[in-house]
Amino acid sequence: MVVIRLQDGGLFIWSPIGLTKDLKDEIDALGPVRHIIAPNHLHDSFLTEWAQTYPEAKLHAAPSLAEKRSDLTFTSTLSNTAPANWQDEIEQCVVGGNSITTEVVFFHKASGTTLFTDLLQQFPKGWFKGWRALIARLDLMTEPTPSVPRKFRVAFRDKATACKALRKVLNWPTNAVVVAHGNPIATGGTAYLNRAFRWLKVS
Repeated sequence: MVVIRLQDGGLFIWSPIGLTKDLKDEIDALGPVRHIIAPNHLHDSFLTEWAQTYPEAKLHAAPSLAEKRSDLTFTSTLSNTAPANWQDEIEQCVVGGNSITTEVVFFHKASGTTLFTDLLQQFPKGWFKGWRALIARLDLMTEPTPSVPRKFRVAFRDKATACKALRKVLNWPTNAVVVAHGNPIATGGTAYLNRAFRWLKVS
């Protein structure tokens, strides 16, 4: 999960995790929760508890999530155009063309940080046990730095659509990269992302 305090003091909650009492106390100390972001249709497990705890916050869904979660009321379906609430501070790009999920990638301008959800993943060796560890290694999920898992590489059926989106992402002046599953890349983010997606021949 990532928390961004917007210039108006409101909080932008990206890919929320389970809301424990300690986490809620920390969040409430930072400011009012205004926007809760589900960056792809796989990261929706904790949306209900966040929506119930912060009923005044706006829920924003990745493409196709609203159909999956008809029990929730979403303010918007995320697109390539950032809403007015954060367009001066955060850019976004819908990376489509993948049969597993369509992911919305974000770029926080002030910190030069790009946020990826599942298209880049990294788990420490030992995280998975037995045959799952073998599968994770073959899937490139235990690489030294976050990598595009093989299953996602194969799932890029519409490479033209994916490449068009990723060209936009690679043109952001990225310094750091934060992923939902893995260690952050603290510096040299643009060079790292070019290496991570070199196999797709984006340029």
